[in-house]
Amino acid sequence: MLAQLPTPVRTVAVRHRELLKFTFVGASTFVIDTSLFYVLKWTVLAPKPVTAKVLAVLIATIVSYLLNREWAFRTRGGRERRHEASLYFLFSGIAVALYAAPLWISRYALHLQTPHTSRLVEEIADFTAGQLLGVLLGMAFRWWAFRKWVFPADRGTSRSGGRTEAPWEGADRPVAEHPSREPTRGSAGTGVPTTGAENLH
Repeated sequence: MLAQLPTPVRTVAVRHRELLKFTFVGASTFVIDTSLFYVLKWTVLAPKPVTAKVLAVLIATIVSYLLNREWAFRTRGGRERRHEASLYFLFSGIAVALYAAPLWISRYALHLQTPHTSRLVEEIADFTAGQLLGVLLGMAFRWWAFRKWVFPADRGTSRSGGRTEAPWEGADRPVAEHPSREPTRGSAGTGVPTTGAENLH
């Protein structure tokens, strides 16, 4: 797909490919999150939109972990899977609160819900707070936390356990010297090889 892009665009895409993959995963899970949120909010959890939002985010988070680990951040890691998954869901749990915070403020602090406002205003407020502000806030936090703590920069060890040299390694290694002939001391001690003619004097 990158090969089909113009050269300037392809250069930027390659440089930021990890962010593009993370964004694509986020867009995919956004669809999952939004779909589940409205299905739950319009059916079994109609009186509890925040609960519906939290459940939708949790399910989307599981899908997000699988996609991020196996695709977006597959060149990162170095941690045991159990440790990695624990950190992932820990920070995702914090992100859930960030996802839900704008919706909570919209509903219970600003009272943008019926009967305080019309149903149309309620739906617009729910979408803006829950699906736009909440998602942007949560994704920004997750992008920072995943790169910093869950999938740290490559430390020279691949997921398979093989050793891969990092780009900065080896920069301070001494350059191997080419073998050279031992200079022979001349009559003046200058290191110029002596000749047979000099030995005749």
